[in-house]
Amino acid sequence: MSNLLKTLTVVMTDAEIRRHAQLEHVRALRDARHPQLHFRYSTVDRRRGSWHVVIGGKWGKAGSYPGINAKLMQATLPEILARRAADPDATSTTTSWRTVGDVLSWYTDRMSRDRGLSAKRKASAQSALRCHLVPRLQDLELASLDRPTLDRLLMWPMQEEYELSFVRSVWGVLAVAFRQATRLKLLGTNPMADLKFTDFVRTRIRPKAARLRGDDLPALLQTFAEQFDAVPVQAMLPLMMLCHGTRLGETRLARWKNINLKTRQWFIPAAETKTKAEHTLPLTEQACALLQRYRTIQTGAGYTGPFLFPGSNGSALSPSKACTVFTSVSKGEWSSHDLRKVARTAWADLGVDYMVGEMLLNHAMKDLDATYIHTTAEGMKRKALEDWHQHLDQHGFALIHTGTYARQETTAMTAQANESVAYSANQHPSQGRIQIESEEDRP
Repeated sequence: MSNLLKTLTVVMTDAEIRRHAQLEHVRALRDARHPQLHFRYSTVDRRRGSWHVVIGGKWGKAGSYPGINAKLMQATLPEILARRAADPDATSTTTSWRTVGDVLSWYTDRMSRDRGLSAKRKASAQSALRCHLVPRLQDLELASLDRPTLDRLLMWPMQEEYELSFVRSVWGVLAVAFRQATRLKLLGTNPMADLKFTDFVRTRIRPKAARLRGDDLPALLQTFAEQFDAVPVQAMLPLMMLCHGTRLGETRLARWKNINLKTRQWFIPAAETKTKAEHTLPLTEQACALLQRYRTIQTGAGYTGPFLFPGSNGSALSPSKACTVFTSVSKGEWSSHDLRKVARTAWADLGVDYMVGEMLLNHAMKDLDATYIHTTAEGMKRKALEDWHQHLDQHGFALIHTGTYARQETTAMTAQANESVAYSANQHPSQGRIQIESEEDRP
């Protein structure tokens, strides 16, 4: 037998690959039943190799052996040939994935180790995968993932049970998983590339109606005033959100070191924002006074730690505990996001520039918008919040940040006590005289 390296034509099986691996002069194998399919042995370890699809003399690597065995490679070859026929520059890549469950398992692991995603985002996506996508789609063959099948197994059953906004969020997780796998060339084609949510659900999803309106501000602020001394966190957390339009996550993680009462600014690090962009908010005189009063209460209770809203074990208030705070203060009638909504609506009514309002909410912006904000609107941010806090003052905010409400309450209690003493003296003169006499007899 010649010692020249050669390519042999065989009926491609795993057994044939192993058998010819013992023959050093055999460089590659070609499938007799599928002439486009070639196998090349690794020059380092002949127990391994690579699959290639050759069309018109143009080679395209399809995968690695033994991760992809001969049977799997031959099963996916027709799809690769069709793809290359439609687009000569298309990839020939295939993987060992056979089902939608394989893709979802890979994405679950990848997402759990993605430091670029917040814990809240991970938890939401993992819930969608664990509770809906995997149970409904894990056994579905990738080749069978099409519009009718997806509608039958996932979309139509879910829309019967859940709000359309939630169904859309689950759909988004599935779409991102396939898009990411295709981008990394772990899938040769994306079976969801031409699918849209509106293919399955034509009903327009409208934003949730706000459960707080401007007319609710007086009662809301009165509630915060009544609770401020007794349960300061329960009053201060929603107050900070109402005053500045911040998100719950941004607010509950606030640190005292990022609150500067001299420069009158609140700095929120990029890691703590939804947009992953650092956020700076001006602090008005009212906000500074509110923070000073709150800090006095904190230190008086013995807390001198770093967080405005401390949780357990020296960390910030947890998401679950923060939700409990809102459930308690709102009695389930409104959510933390409703505070952002009522603030945003009020800003528009007060004539705040649209782009300034978007920046105060820390919404993601286009490059041109961001340039506009940073060059022209920094001063307008402070003016907007000053107008907003003056508006809140008219509805009871002034009683909170000045502490007037607490003093009024104390004065009222004292007056009530005095009235009680006077009433008792009139109704029971002897008791009144005893009290007077005892006071006069004191040295």
